[in-house]
Amino acid sequence: MNKTQKLFLASAIALTSGIYSASAQIYVHVRPVAPVIVRTDAPSPVHVWIGEDWREKNGHYEHNGGRWEAPPHAGDHYNAGHWSHGKKGDAWHKGGWKH
Repeated sequence: MNKTQKLFLASAIALTSGIYSASAQIYVHVRPVAPVIVRTDAPSPVHVWIGEDWREKNGHYEHNGGRWEAPPHAGDHYNAGHWSHGKKGDAWHKGGWKH
């Protein structure tokens, strides 16, 4: 492989890595209010209640909480999502299952 090919390959890898690692974050100045949802009985002892949860959709946050979810694998635990405050405003950081 000659020097030009190596340079081209390195540039392509760097560009592709940047595209995949970039993610748009939605910031709000007023946090959305979660709807009131009545918690039902758990479907099983392993199910976890996910109360407040938000997902990004078309440039805004949409409530996605108020549900029971079973761990994907035995021994997994759920880390709840949370809001953070920064110079640009508030942003939601989604929760997820950890082993």
